[in-house]
Formats: sequence, C-alpha cells, structure tokens
Amino acid sequence: MVAIGYPFHGLLSSDFTVTTGIVSSLSGTMNDTRQLQISAAIQPGNSGGPLLDTGGLIVGVVAAKLDALRVARVTGNIPENINFAIKTGAIRDFLDNSVVAYETASPVGELKTAEIANNARAFTLLITCTAKEPVEVKR
Repeated sequence: MVAIGYPFHGLLSSDFTVTTGIVSSLSGTMNDTRQLQISAAIQPGNSGGPLLDTGGLIVGVVAAKLDALRVARVTGNIPENINFAIKTGAIRDFLDNSVVAYETASPVGELKTAEIANNARAFTLLITCTAKEPVEVKR
C-alpha cells in the first residue's frame, strides 16, 4: 500500500511524498468499519491524499493519525505508525450522495512504487486553505 500527500508543505518538499506500508486492520478507532488502520507514516498534510494498493488503484483516502501524546499520557506507551484512511465504500457513498461521477477499475497486476507515484501525479494535487480575519463591513 502507498500513501501520497504533501506533509508539512512549505517546510519540507514542495512535491508530494510517497510512503509505503501495510493495512494493519480493516477497522479504525472504536472498530469504525469505514476506516482502515495503516502503518504508512503520515503527517499533517497527508490528509486527503490517496491510499493506493500495489496495482495503483485507490483503496482509501488518508484521514488521520493516532494522537501519540494523548495515548502516551493514558497508557504510558508511545504508539507507532497507527494511522487511518477512509475506505472506498464510504468515499463512494459520499460521492454518490453528492452526485459526483467517478470511475472504477479492476486490478491489473502489481506495479513498482515509482510507477504508482508517477501515475498518481495525474490525480493528486495540493489544496491549501488559509483562514483570514473577517472584514467588517461599514454601513
């Protein structure tokens, strides 16, 4: 499995990063079956990026990482590589309900990580949101 995103954009590379890992569990926090637990290291900026299988097909969207400091305070242990992605089923439901067209594909074989990353350039882009102070309108 391959996670692609823009972690710490502006601080690190302006290009996307590629991280490999495995699916650790078919459910997320509190047994949430809409999520996958993944071992690929993710950081702020990976959220919203694609999670791809070894054939380069999207199997999820990177969503979150476990709050290691919070867990360490409660358990006394620092968790490692516990991250989450939203499964394609939940993504399809959202797209269907929003009347957004999408394409599906069948597996065609295994690709090298570099090939997966190169193919992902066609559908992965950086989107940033910047908050501004509200402007007071004089009347």
